[in-house]
Amino acid sequence: MLVKIPSVLNKEQVSEIKSIMLQADWTDGNVTAGYQSSQAKNNLQIPENSESARKLGDMILLALSRNNQFLSAALPNKIFPPLFNCYQGGHAFGTHVDNAIRQVPGTPVKVRTDLSMTLFISEPDEYEGGELVIEDTYGSQSIKFEAGDMVLYPSTSLHRVTPVTKGRRLASFFWLQSMVPSDERRSILYNMDMAIQALRQNLNDSPEIVQLTGVYHNLLRQWGQV
Repeated sequence: MLVKIPSVLNKEQVSEIKSIMLQADWTDGNVTAGYQSSQAKNNLQIPENSESARKLGDMILLALSRNNQFLSAALPNKIFPPLFNCYQGGHAFGTHVDNAIRQVPGTPVKVRTDLSMTLFISEPDEYEGGELVIEDTYGSQSIKFEAGDMVLYPSTSLHRVTPVTKGRRLASFFWLQSMVPSDERRSILYNMDMAIQALRQNLNDSPEIVQLTGVYHNLLRQWGQV
């Protein structure tokens, strides 16, 4: 399931994050790549243990904790701290699949990467190229969203970033372990939750909506792992 989460950050938050990113120190993006990914990766990255990365990550995690669509689609259990990258001057990232397990630096915490996320910080007209191309169930999806929007997709997907031929593409990328590991089951729960919320706007809490809500939570209880 590929889901667009619009307006995770508002324009003021995007501007603040972009300002911090532009003043940060940068390093080779391969510092967080696995062997296979390192053969395809060519970009810059803010060191994950830096003060800038921690401050920016906290801002994004707070915004996500208040985003009901994200919570419904992802059903997050553990979230790997957000990372930040820059593509410019022909930088690209060839086709790859994300590592299955990520260890949070400096801790014993391991995160199974069920879902990958890219949160766009640059506006689409600020750079040429730089599309995130994801191979999903329905073929290739080319993603280039407005600043502040995020895409959420299964970490099992093959994906790539096309070369940035002009301008600068700034983004945050990270992963999470879901309470429901199965993408198919998450999709069922997400679609049911969205339908219940839409019905509630018109029918309030009718007996039928209460019953459907019970079915949702019983499925989550059966499928969830915490």
